[in-house]
Amino acid sequence: MTRKIRFAYLGTLLAFLVLDGLWLGVFMGQTYRSLLGSLMLDQPRLLPAVLFYLLYALGCVVFVVLPSGSWQRAAGLGALLGLVAYGTYDLSNWATLQGWSAGLALMDMAWGTFLTAVCCSVGYLCAHRVRH
Repeated sequence: MTRKIRFAYLGTLLAFLVLDGLWLGVFMGQTYRSLLGSLMLDQPRLLPAVLFYLLYALGCVVFVVLPSGSWQRAAGLGALLGLVAYGTYDLSNWATLQGWSAGLALMDMAWGTFLTAVCCSVGYLCAHRVRH
């Protein structure tokens, strides 16, 4: 694995952890808790959360960050990947879970689209700041 790939992965992953941590822990945690009620655990399960971030960052790097020729393209493709990934999750939940509303689905999809765009841009910029 080259330094460029390592920096792309670490930049993408750290951006996700910081931004999603702020979103879920500081800004929107209570909103999710009030909307989801008993569907939400008091404390998230650590292993699946860690696996999600590791896998999602890997997907971002492989499918968006490395093939992009600019940070703007990384942002655009990242937004598309975020919309598809979060849309798959949210629309499936809206279709199958009684407590999952259209508003929650749209809010979470918008966040996932924005978050993935930003994190892919950060990953791209980190990768291209490294000397080979």
